[in-house]
Formats: sequence, C-alpha cells, structure tokens
Amino acid sequence: MRRDRLLEAPPNAGRGRGEGALASVAVTSDEKFPQAGLVAGILTYVLWGFLPLAFKFVTHVPTVTVVADRTVWTLLLVGGILVVAGRTAEIRAALADWRSLRSMLISATLLCSNWLIYVWAIESGQVLETSFGYFINPLVNIMLGVVLLGERLNRVQMFSIGMAAVAIGIQAIGLSGIPVIALTLALSFAAYGYFRKTAKVSSTTGLFVETLLIVPLAIGYLAFTFIRDGGVGPHADPQTLLLLMLTGPATAVPLLLFAFAVQRLKLTTVGMLQYIAPSIAFLLAIYAFHEPLNELRLFSFALIWLSLIIFTVDTVVRRRAASPLKL
Repeated sequence: MRRDRLLEAPPNAGRGRGEGALASVAVTSDEKFPQAGLVAGILTYVLWGFLPLAFKFVTHVPTVTVVADRTVWTLLLVGGILVVAGRTAEIRAALADWRSLRSMLISATLLCSNWLIYVWAIESGQVLETSFGYFINPLVNIMLGVVLLGERLNRVQMFSIGMAAVAIGIQAIGLSGIPVIALTLALSFAAYGYFRKTAKVSSTTGLFVETLLIVPLAIGYLAFTFIRDGGVGPHADPQTLLLLMLTGPATAVPLLLFAFAVQRLKLTTVGMLQYIAPSIAFLLAIYAFHEPLNELRLFSFALIWLSLIIFTVDTVVRRRAASPLKL
C-alpha cells in the first residue's frame, strides 16, 4: 500500500462497485457537471466540520446512549438505502467473507471507540482538542505506514513529522498534560482506516456491516437503561428523540457524498479537502463554544498547520512529477 494513499484517502475511500447510492449517477451527468465531485467533496467535509453541533444539542443525554442511538439509526438508514438500491447481495457477500468480516470486526471496534471518545469530548467542552486530533491524523497515518507497512519517509516528510511532534509537546504544555483525547482520536481513526482498507467492501456496505456488528451491544445497552430507569429515559422527550434520530443521517449522508466525490477527484484533492473539517471545528470551538485558547495552544496549532502545508505541497509536487501529463 502506498503511503500517499494512506495519507490522502480517508477511511473507506475505495473505488469498489457501488460506492454508495449517489455513486450510480451516469457518466453523462459528470460531463454536464464536471465540478460535481468537488462540490460533493467540499460539502462532505463541511458537514463533518459542523458535526459537533449535532452532539452539542444532546449534551443532556449520556455519551454511551448517544453513541448507541447513533449506531442504531445509522444502521437503519444505511440499510434502507442499500435495500432501495438493490445492493443486499453486497451485504451477503461481505458477511460470507470471513477475512473481510474479521477486518470489519476490528474496524467496528475502533470506530465505536472513536465515536465514544469524540462524543464525550464534544459533550465535555473539548471540541478544540478534537480539532487538534483530526489535524494530526494525516501525519499519524504516515507513521502507521512506516510502522506497519515498512514505508520510508523522505526528508520533507520527516521534517513534517518532527514539527508535529513538537506541536504535540507544546499542546501538552498548554493543557498542562498530554493531549490524550487528540492522540486517541488520531490513533483510533488511523488504525480504523488501516483495518478498513483490508476489507474488500464498498464504503456504504462496510458502514452497514460495521454498525450491524456493534448494534447488539447498542440495543443491549439501551434495553438495560430502559429496564434500570423504568422507562425510555431521554427518548420520552419528542425533541430529544428527534435529535438522536438525526445522528443517523448526520453519519450516513456525508459518507454517501464522500463516496460520490472520491470517485471523481484525485486523491491529492481529497487529501487537501480533509483539512476543512477540523478547521471548522476549530472555529466552532473558539467562536461558538468559547473554549479557551492560550498562546501556547495557538502556537501548537500554527505548527501543525505549517507541517501539513509543507507535507501537502511536497505530495502535490511529487505526484505531478510522477505523472506530468495527468490533469
């Protein structure tokens, strides 16, 4: 597996058959709307950037309950899309392939852990640290390629990684402790992407199978809380129930848009677009949620931004040198 793919293509960036309901648009549509892929890609990361808002509205609901609901409603929505699109054969094939199923069991565990940490961080007012985590995620992907795939770094990449390490150290000083949330989010998402790529399943089908694997735990936990509390708890409030149901579309819709976009964009473009989401989260943390940002933490973000700029420019230059005739 090439390092640039590990960096630039977020998890599930495959090109398998039927990459989501939106991927069935005819080639003639691409000819009429050549920028459709770019628009879909930008919209994908904008939606992911504003995702903290969805969980800020349900801060009165326990984190595990939110993630359990997110799992259930995502499963129902994605499953409905696959049924309508006539792609149930993909589900059966994925469940019958033990090697892919084993990889997705690991990726499902990592995804669930990532969701729990992310939602808890949002609800506890640490959006800024989640932003930092997803900024360093591409660089963690690179290190994953070095450790697991035996890949080598050039000098520019080593310099970028070094700057990121310094930024993490400065962030630790600014927080008076190691940025555990940021590092855990970055590591879990990078590991999720690695194991997800080993499963030869399209992104939408993969998400369905992953949520299918963890939904028994989600339903079991919800049933336990219902019995323990003698009622459905926060689900009794229609507004809260609606907000919890919307976590399904908030998870699935960006994925479908991403599946549409990744088939029409170069991986370099996708790699650059992925910085939109943590940038929006950074601005939300500062201006909407009024989280504190001292000089040291701001400096750490500046170092991360600079390291990503250097790495991205190096990647673009190397790709153009490798294929100078490709537009």
